[in-house]
Amino acid sequence: MKIAIASGKGGTGKTTVATNLAYLLSHSGNRVVYADCDVEEPNGHLFLKPDWTQTINVYVKNPRIDHNKCDFCGRCAEVCQFNALAVLADRVLVFPSLCHGCGGCFHICPQRAIEEIDRLVGIVKVGNGRGVITYEGRLNIGEALAPPIIGFLRKTIEPFDLAVIDAPPGTSCPVIEAVKNTDYVMLVTEPTPFGLNDLILAVNMIRKLNLPFGVIVNRMGVGDDRVHEYCQQENVEIIMEIPDDRRIAEQYSEGKLIIDALPDYAEHFKKLCRRLIPHKTAGV
Repeated sequence: MKIAIASGKGGTGKTTVATNLAYLLSHSGNRVVYADCDVEEPNGHLFLKPDWTQTINVYVKNPRIDHNKCDFCGRCAEVCQFNALAVLADRVLVFPSLCHGCGGCFHICPQRAIEEIDRLVGIVKVGNGRGVITYEGRLNIGEALAPPIIGFLRKTIEPFDLAVIDAPPGTSCPVIEAVKNTDYVMLVTEPTPFGLNDLILAVNMIRKLNLPFGVIVNRMGVGDDRVHEYCQQENVEIIMEIPDDRRIAEQYSEGKLIIDALPDYAEHFKKLCRRLIPHKTAGV
């Protein structure tokens, strides 16, 4: 089962939920992988503290032009939807940071003047942290495209029966790449106007993808009731509530898991596990 934890905005507690969930499942007799797909700012390792054992380079294909073969017909630039190529009178300019690696220019070139070369865009690190098999994607500084690394990461963890996927915040392409084809999505929000606005965007995205989902409301006690009213109106299930407890923030700032440092909260996560994946959590 692939469970994705997502949020319409950053700072809602998405990684807190994901790491605690992965830890609980792994200590309930399950072989669990935690995949940090927030590749621009991965921070799950701060809580799971893995010993890294492997680093895998992630590449995308970029075009390289053989100007001895090129007749500057412009077909490559015409087919490129991302403006990664510009054809001049006597040369073709390639803008690697705009290239999505689709290969369209390579296949359409009538002179076979384009070859595809690898460009390093980031890494995936593999390790084990506190009993949790941990995968972390990390985008190289200056790179603009996160989906290639997230896609590689998702493909790498596919053999695992039970995976907790920590998605990037927001509702853009990286999030879609992280949550697509998962079995269940948890949307973490907070009961504030900003939380509601971004929750609405996230719900619309998940519904477009036709994925089952539920909402976790973090920091209960701040803000107002509009998140709950929206969920009731839209028939969206609230599967868990986490109170606005200073102790949680203190443990977070020290890189500690809630269910480890504050055992009274462990039962909340146990109920969530038993509810969503009863066949994996009979003994929880």
